[in-house]
Amino acid sequence: MTLKVYETEQDAWTVLRIHGELDLVSSPVVRQSVHGAVAAGRHDVVLDLSGVLFCDSSGVNVLIAARRLMKSCGGRLRLILPARGAVDGSHVNKVLGALGVRRLFDVYPDAGAATDDTSRPLTA
Repeated sequence: MTLKVYETEQDAWTVLRIHGELDLVSSPVVRQSVHGAVAAGRHDVVLDLSGVLFCDSSGVNVLIAARRLMKSCGGRLRLILPARGAVDGSHVNKVLGALGVRRLFDVYPDAGAATDDTSRPLTA
């Protein structure tokens, strides 16, 4: 399965909607998309993972690297997990939880909440 990244702007945020499998082969596409946003001067990024069907350790590494990049440039990174992902049932949420890195990310249920500075992230 191929991975596709769709970029949109929502207020001050760049939203990268990711669809497919986030693995060793496809994770460089996400990495490049995040780097491209930062290079263009956009330092508030939302990664919408609601279309991600599978995520391996390479995918987790790219998420952690994106978090590190955003922090280094004074930006913010927010994640949207698949439906019900912040509660249960999400492959990505389970992988992040199993590796003990879920708490590193601000997770939101949808793009509207993720791009609203008055919204609070979901709890891990």
